[in-house]
Amino acid sequence: MQMEERRGNIKAENEMTINMKEEQSTLDWRGRPSNPNKHGGFQAASFVLGLQAFEIMAIAAVGNNLITYVINEMHFSLSNSANIVTNFVGTIFLLPLLGGYLSDSFLGSFWTMLIFGFVELSGLILLSVQAHVPQLKPPKCNMATDGEKCEEAKGVKSLIFFVALYLVALGSGCVKPNMIAHGADQFNIQTKKLSTYFNAAYFAFSVGELIALTLLIWIQTHAGMYVGFGLSAAAMAMGLITLVSGTLYYRNKPPQGSIFTPIAQVLVAAILKRKQTCPSNPNSNCSMLQTQRFRFLDKACIKNDGNNRRKESPWRLCSVSQVEKVKILIAVIPVFGYTIVFNTILAQLQTFSVQQGSAMDTQLTNSLHIPPASLQSIPYIMLIFILPLYHKFFVPFATNITGHESGIYPLQRIGSGLFLATFSMISAAVMEKKRRESALHSGKTISIFWITPQFLIFGLSEMLTAVGLIEFFYKQSLNRMQSFFTAITYCSYSFGFYLSSVLVSLVNKITSASSNAGGWLSYNDLNKNRLDLFYWLLAVLSFLNFVNYLFWARWHSHHSSLPPQPAALSKDGGYENIP
Repeated sequence: MQMEERRGNIKAENEMTINMKEEQSTLDWRGRPSNPNKHGGFQAASFVLGLQAFEIMAIAAVGNNLITYVINEMHFSLSNSANIVTNFVGTIFLLPLLGGYLSDSFLGSFWTMLIFGFVELSGLILLSVQAHVPQLKPPKCNMATDGEKCEEAKGVKSLIFFVALYLVALGSGCVKPNMIAHGADQFNIQTKKLSTYFNAAYFAFSVGELIALTLLIWIQTHAGMYVGFGLSAAAMAMGLITLVSGTLYYRNKPPQGSIFTPIAQVLVAAILKRKQTCPSNPNSNCSMLQTQRFRFLDKACIKNDGNNRRKESPWRLCSVSQVEKVKILIAVIPVFGYTIVFNTILAQLQTFSVQQGSAMDTQLTNSLHIPPASLQSIPYIMLIFILPLYHKFFVPFATNITGHESGIYPLQRIGSGLFLATFSMISAAVMEKKRRESALHSGKTISIFWITPQFLIFGLSEMLTAVGLIEFFYKQSLNRMQSFFTAITYCSYSFGFYLSSVLVSLVNKITSASSNAGGWLSYNDLNKNRLDLFYWLLAVLSFLNFVNYLFWARWHSHHSSLPPQPAALSKDGGYENIP
């Protein structure tokens, strides 16, 4: 009991110390210490939320209808087009690592957003120009009826397309983690307002997605892709104006050099001292202030000679806080890994599910048709209503039970989302079987509204998983690494989309070899494919992924600990501060 009471006192002291240090370490736009009465809070964060809404509006309008543009304008095959889209989106969500590293190490989150925001804007403008100028595209051709005769984009036309596309990917990828991190930096990490901000960030994301998937995609469909790409560029420009407008109100965390150097120092020091033994006394400060996982890294904190006052090289002696950073980085990898399959499912909703909608009856009234890409707006319409209710009613109710400021713990929220994702794929498989049989056996085209359940279920699943993941990673990170840890969450999206490309190719190869009728996903005509079986495969993978996640989430909760104090461990079991 005394041990637990002491831990509780240490935790309270640590939280107070962290909040004080955060206030002291943030700067205003002139480089002076920030004033809590003038800088930070929801006033400052609202400008970042504005950028987030405009940026996702721009990128979603491009990404969610890109497969239609690639097939109809660039004349790539269905499977190649699906891979182009998933590789593009996957790259967007891999590059946040670069953006997070540059932000935490050299530029700071504000300047990283501003610089790469203009890179994204330039790519959107180039896409719009190519879509508008006929000489920069292959000759017009109907891929549905004359697919084999259509000329595929090659040479300079292909080069312009991919340069524009990956300028957008580079800009968006580096901006994304810094929007979340910079907004969260406006609050102290140990405050309830931070959890409110994460929900508000997802609300802004949902609003941007909804506008992109309804208004902008409708304009793309009826006025032309070049107009749609131009509007995406205009939305991005508005986002950058919004970001700059909040300059006077931000509190900024200055970069402090490479974030990888302290990590490398821990690994090198632990290897050099691998033959030394860490103190095992359970009553020592070591057991109080260090986590018990990955104890081999603790050797990096051991001083070789307690009587020698000469400083050891930082590559041979590290602080406890350095060691804990490395431990946290290793410990979050399993949680990150088990959201990859979840994002593989998301990839299907942006590729094959759009093509499903194209093969269904899109007529709403005699004169109004629903663009298939706008189907993805369904979950965001739901979330715009659910998120405020979730924050207003569920969070206080759950907080009274759990005592956690977010209502439920981030790991519980992630797990709930992973569980629901399985049912999204089950719904998709059942619906696709019904659509295919209706088309083949009775010649009927069923209504596009049959596809809505898979989007609704996944929308709720994404709200739980995405917000829980971002909150989990941001709160796990220690000082100087918030942007990079937030970037790790986006890598899950990247690997998920890359895994989707691998699965499509692998499933095609295996099923083609075992059947004379071709692979499950070999044809441009969905009625010849077996997309329903592919969805069932994803449902099974999703459920197995959820079961494995439960094990690692329990492991992480069991081994989590308090933030350490910056000290070094001497060979006799005590701590010595490192200047």
